[in-house]
Amino acid sequence: MAKYRTFAAFALSAVLAAAIPASAEPAPVPDDLPVALMVDLSNGQRLFEKEANRRFVPASVTKVMTAYTAFRLVDEGRVSLSMPVPITEELEEEWSGEGSSMFLRAGERPTFGELLLGATTVSGNDASVALALASLGSVEAWTAQMNQNALELGMRSTHFGSANGFPDEGRTFTTATDLAILAKALVRDYPELYSRYFGKRALTWRGRTQSNHDPVTGVVPGADGIKTGFTSEAGYTFVGSGERGGRRLVMVMAGAATSEQRDLVARSFLEWGFSGVDVQILAPSGLILGDALVQDGSQARVGLQLAEALVAAVPKGSSGVQSATIRYHGPLQAPLAKGDPLATLRIKIDGMPDYDVALVASDDVAQADLWERLVNGLKGVFG
Repeated sequence: MAKYRTFAAFALSAVLAAAIPASAEPAPVPDDLPVALMVDLSNGQRLFEKEANRRFVPASVTKVMTAYTAFRLVDEGRVSLSMPVPITEELEEEWSGEGSSMFLRAGERPTFGELLLGATTVSGNDASVALALASLGSVEAWTAQMNQNALELGMRSTHFGSANGFPDEGRTFTTATDLAILAKALVRDYPELYSRYFGKRALTWRGRTQSNHDPVTGVVPGADGIKTGFTSEAGYTFVGSGERGGRRLVMVMAGAATSEQRDLVARSFLEWGFSGVDVQILAPSGLILGDALVQDGSQARVGLQLAEALVAAVPKGSSGVQSATIRYHGPLQAPLAKGDPLATLRIKIDGMPDYDVALVASDDVAQADLWERLVNGLKGVFG
């Protein structure tokens, strides 16, 4: 059976030899905030995590998936943003004014796009249900689509029981890890729709103007959303994002005790992600960092190289990269193709979670013929 092996990699001498300042600049996440996560989408690095896989109730942050589902339907041509949506008496009676609301009235005919703005900007519970009914005919079909989307995105610890995050006896739950996956898909898969429907400061409908509770847009340079949530059970939650200097960050925080704490921490946390770290190029694309044993191959070892330049963020004032190791299940089984992902490089950075980078095969390795197997076997015996 293949054995899991860890091998010392290369010394990042240019980084490790740098002068070590007195102390690192810590992420501004208070001890009483139970869940927090920040991911740099430019390279996939986690800059900070605290209980990132702990399940919690997302409340109105559920509407991030509501928006993703709507974006996907629009992109697939199954609905149109200009499509008028008749508001029924049943929807008004059940949802208008129920919690966060767009205050829809029976007989109105907002467009699908207007309802989408109502869901993303003022967290309209009624608007979210109207989106579901207009596009898929029922809330049940809509939530089934939300869960299918979550499954396809790899959100393994998430389930949706409603279209809007209204309390549903715990049927809706998620994690910071999963919400970061969702936020990444939202901004990367549908950038034009994202910029059109997120980051708006207010919405006026039928003469009523309501403000967006998003604490970072217009406050932190580069911030452009995404969604707040609150229930007495879940506390105050926020999923946010921003782009600055070519870097796109996603942040998740959950369980804040007050809206004031959520807002202050969200702003300082996102700003830290941009300005509290130094981004360094540690190694160029294509650099071979080590090799791995190959079984039944035309050669006994294969080089492991970077598919892309190795870029990492380190906290300002930290000692930087502490170590790097190559990890793979080996020996690898031939045949192998150049570019096949074979291993990971695990980088330990002072003050940050471990950072894993994929390593790929540097060359093709064909399956060995009988003579090559004999030679390789003798090499194994006699070293």
